[in-house]
Amino acid sequence: MRGPRTTVERLDQPSAYFLNRSNKRRRIDKEHREGEDNSSSPEEDPVVKLQNATTLYVGNLSFYTTEEQVYELFSKCGEIKRLVMGLDRYTKTPCGFCFVEYYTHQDALDCMKYIGGTKLDERIIRTDLDPGFTEGRQYGRGKSGGQVRDEYREDYDEGRGGLGRQIQLQRMREREREAREFDDNYARLR
Repeated sequence: MRGPRTTVERLDQPSAYFLNRSNKRRRIDKEHREGEDNSSSPEEDPVVKLQNATTLYVGNLSFYTTEEQVYELFSKCGEIKRLVMGLDRYTKTPCGFCFVEYYTHQDALDCMKYIGGTKLDERIIRTDLDPGFTEGRQYGRGKSGGQVRDEYREDYDEGRGGLGRQIQLQRMREREREAREFDDNYARLR
């Protein structure tokens, strides 16, 4: 017989994004190990990795949010050990996310509880526990250097650079094509 179900989700559970990434990594590692006979230790469960996590991933930030604004807001929940702003891989400009590392796991949980879902620069920010920042993760993973979600966005979002990158490129190509057609038509008229 099971005990009573709780209606409140625990904050120290991994997000769906984290679980999908770790499951994908496990499948790839399993495929690589199938050819080898050596037995390795079982991989650590994603929930176990986050039990003592002190780092938070903060998403949906405006491109214009400064490091000082983030530090001021997130220091209300505890002393910040390190703050790493997410950057566009090519232009090295902010691209809408950051990592906030606290000294204790409880401070990170408090931050998720009290600050996650609040507004910063007129945007609702989201927070997730992160297993820890490693060098290279501060850069966007999109083809154009920023975040993937900003490449395919179809609506106008001033806080995240206007239109999505794919739409911007498509419009630029259309303008170039129109300019070439105009030049061709002008050359024929002369």
